[in-house]
Amino acid sequence: MNLTRRAAGYAAGMSLTFTATLFEWRGPAPHFFLRVPDDQVPDLRSAARLVTYGWGMIPCHARVGETIFRTAIFPKDGGYLLPVKVAVRRAEALEEGQDVTVTVMPG
Repeated sequence: MNLTRRAAGYAAGMSLTFTATLFEWRGPAPHFFLRVPDDQVPDLRSAARLVTYGWGMIPCHARVGETIFRTAIFPKDGGYLLPVKVAVRRAEALEEGQDVTVTVMPG
């Protein structure tokens, strides 16, 4: 298995930080997400082979502002999405279209 240094680092417990625009997916149950930047997708895809619990889902803890929460990054349309829970959006006063900085740690 050929892992990049960043992918191996994530799988070993290092974090990654990125900023993305919060968007709503209006399906049967609306949810809000942050899209992982394209330049970090190959590393996550490689790390997923070591840490996924199925379907490419990557369990993690995420921090937005002062709020830390447990979630999972999941693959979507060749990239990855990070769900942002209602409790987090309320605690951090996040709104759709806002740029949000998040730190993701293996979890």
